Amino acid sequence: MNYPIELRFKLLAIAQQISVTDARGTLLCYVRQKAFKLREAITVFGDAAETRPLYRIEADRVLDLSAKYHVTDASGTPLGVIQRLGMRSLWRAHYEVHRDGRPLFVIREENPWVKVLDGVIGELPIIGMLSGYFLHPAYRVARTATDTTGVMRVSKQPAMWEGLYRIEGTGAMSEDEERLALLAVVMMLLLERSRG
Repeated sequence: MNYPIELRFKLLAIAQQISVTDARGTLLCYVRQKAFKLREAITVFGDAAETRPLYRIEADRVLDLSAKYHVTDASGTPLGVIQRLGMRSLWRAHYEVHRDGRPLFVIREENPWVKVLDGVIGELPIIGMLSGYFLHPAYRVARTATDTTGVMRVSKQPAMWEGLYRIEGTGAMSEDEERLALLAVVMMLLLERSRG
């Protein structure tokens, strides 16, 4: 993949929509999250017209802090599992990505205070509209919880009428690992944005 990768969330939409593009502006995938679903399930498409399904990410249970999200390709072949680590994720976002029952990646929020400030300031009239310009949560995708370099870094970027995140590649990965890490980041951002 050509880094940096950008994820753009449409803010004025009932259902969350994400366009994922690489450094050349090529659309890598498009996601539309269905609104009002108790059990999370999203389809990742290869085009904005939603005619080419590429992947499916589906929760194993309804509304749970420790839900597992199973990732499959369009033919139903399992690619991996993304798991939110329940109580640990209340203060600082913490997810694990597994493949074939083995841990592959850990996704952790770098500074949980940014999320707290964003939540408080975001509720203030007028000032809350500008919080997206100076409060930027960031997440690190690493091989282990103690790895400080990681393989990807995800950070929110200033944007007025949309949510904008940038992914920088910081370490070596195979193509399959890179694809699974990107899908895990997309799912993590959908979940974290819905938390506030």
